This record gives sequence, structure tokens and C-alpha cells, in this order.
Amino acid sequence: MWIDAHQDIAYNALTFGRDIRLSAYETRRGEAGSSTVAVNGEALCGWEEYQRGGIGLIIATLFVMPRRYKTGAWEKLDFATYEEAYRLTRAQFDYYLNLCDRSPDQFCLIRTRAELRAHVERWLTAPPLFPQQTQPVGMVLSMEGAEGVRDQHELEEWWQEGLRLIGPVWAGTRYCGGMYEGEGFTPEGYRLLEQMAEIGYTLDIAHMNEISALQALDRYEGAVIASHCNAAALLKDDSARARHLSDRVIRRLAERDGVIGVVPFNRFLRSGWKNGEPREWVTLSHLADHVDHICQVTGSVRHVGIGTDFDGGFGFPAVPLEMDTIADLPKLADQLMERGFSEQDLHAIAHANWTRILEQTLPA
Repeated sequence: MWIDAHQDIAYNALTFGRDIRLSAYETRRGEAGSSTVAVNGEALCGWEEYQRGGIGLIIATLFVMPRRYKTGAWEKLDFATYEEAYRLTRAQFDYYLNLCDRSPDQFCLIRTRAELRAHVERWLTAPPLFPQQTQPVGMVLSMEGAEGVRDQHELEEWWQEGLRLIGPVWAGTRYCGGMYEGEGFTPEGYRLLEQMAEIGYTLDIAHMNEISALQALDRYEGAVIASHCNAAALLKDDSARARHLSDRVIRRLAERDGVIGVVPFNRFLRSGWKNGEPREWVTLSHLADHVDHICQVTGSVRHVGIGTDFDGGFGFPAVPLEMDTIADLPKLADQLMERGFSEQDLHAIAHANWTRILEQTLPA
């Protein structure tokens, strides 16, 4: 079983009309020659691929984009006001509710520890053998960019409905600096952290710049993760480097017993990589480099997992050579075993590290 700590499933459904219940190949056939492929790549994810790859649980996002970063008319989840951000965020939340209600044999929401334990037990005792035997894929909901919170009193409402993680920033918000703008936390951002901790949210520092990430790690009293980030030290002189984690942040996150989800996106694996370059230039060995680096910096496999960000602004072929869909994610295990990682280490990276965080943070 694998846990993927970051997928923008609702964003894809509401922006591009993708149906995650289909296989990735069905989606590709339906989108062939379309503008969707031009802006988001070919689909990497679908329910069949989750079954074949053993992807048992996904941290699924609510993501809206500041309108100033909109790049085309195809973008449908962009906002200019907090009211717009709330409405679009709410639509994605409702999408997940409806998906699980309509297709409970394929997807289910995980809100509590009891639900988590029952779900993991099903996957570990009766793993999918597609198509003869299948299991529903669990979803834990996360807000990527907290602009959908019009008033911080709404945090309790979101929690009661099932939201469990919040990443305050994407580009840069009224709360803190992100990968494109801003510096550290604002007074309003610190108030957000205080209220999140009181309720019990897990804080996701993905997309924070280094100043904000270190401030969050110093200040936040609850659990902290980085859902989809790589090691900045392996991306020297790269424009994408600011949205990844310095060794200093990696060490501080490990001190907080957090987990980092590494991202199998070529641009985040090899400095200077661009779309259209030969696929063989980036392989799963590059992804293993980031896993290994985090383990070396922290001295343990306890603080690394997977956060693919698949179909979140990129798709096939912008992934390592050995990957055609997310069903190929288990091939990473072969790379890690060649480097001396044990079966127990692979178990931790695949799902046990993320399971630990969820066990600690989900309500009873």
C-alpha cells in the first residue's frame, strides 16, 4: 500500500472535466489533441491505476489560484476576492462529498482514526488484485492555500465537515510568504496558526519560502508536514528551488517529527529540465536521490514519503522515464533497494510514515 500526500483531484475535475473514476488511459483517449493536454499534460491518475499501483490513500486538495497568476481562459478556479475563493473552495469540497456518495466502492472519505485504521487494515489484509479484487481509495482532505477561509472562525466549520490539513500559502497570501511573493508570516498569519492548532489541524508548509517555513516550525504547536516538496540542495541554481526545502528546514521538520512527500516531477528532480527534453534525462534514480538526501540529512527514513502532485499542473511525459502512470510508483522501491534500503524502510516510505502522522492527528 502507498499513500500519496498530494493530489489535486477536484481541481482537475472542475477545471478540465476529468473523471477520476476512469482509468488514466481512458482520460488520455478522450483528451487526445485537446487544449487540456497542452496546459496540464496527459493524465497520470485514474481509479484503475490506483488499484494496480496499490495507491490506497490520497491527501486530496482544495486548491484555488489567485487571479493575478491566471495564464489562460481555461483556468476556472481563480479568484480575486475572498468570497470568490470561498465559493470555489466550497465547490471542490462538495465535489469530494458527491464523489464518495456516488461511488463508495471506488472512493471514501477518511475523517477519523477509526476510519483510517479500518481502511488500512482492509488494504493490508486484502490488497487489490485488479480487476478480480478491488478496494476503495481513501481520501483525507487538505486545503492548499487558505484564502478560502473568509473569516478564521470558519476554521471550526471546515473541521467539523472533514477538512484535516491546511497549507496556508501557494504563491503568497495575506498569511505568509510563498514561492512567488511575500516574506514571513503576518500578524493575521500567526493568528491563523494559533486557531489551527487549537482545533487540531495538521499544518502543511509546502509552497512556503524558507523564512515562512522556519517561522511556522518555530511557532506552530500542532503537527507539521511538507506534503509535496523535494530537497533544494539537489536543485542548485534552479528557478524552482525556492518552493523546495533547504537542509535547514528539513532538519527542523524532522525535529518536529514531520514527514516530507517527494515529488516525481522532472523539473523538480533535475535542475534546468524543460518540457520536450529527452525522457531518459530524468529517471527514478533522480527521485531516489531526493529520498536518500532527506534520509541522510535527518539520519532516518522516518521523515520521508511520497507526495506526487500528479496532474497538478503537469502530467505525462514530464515524469521519470520508468513512469507512464501512477501505477508505476512502486518501481521506486527497486531503486531504493539497490541503494541498501530494507523492506522495513520501504514500508515506512510507502505508507507507514504518513499513517503515523494521520494516527496522531485525526480525531477519534
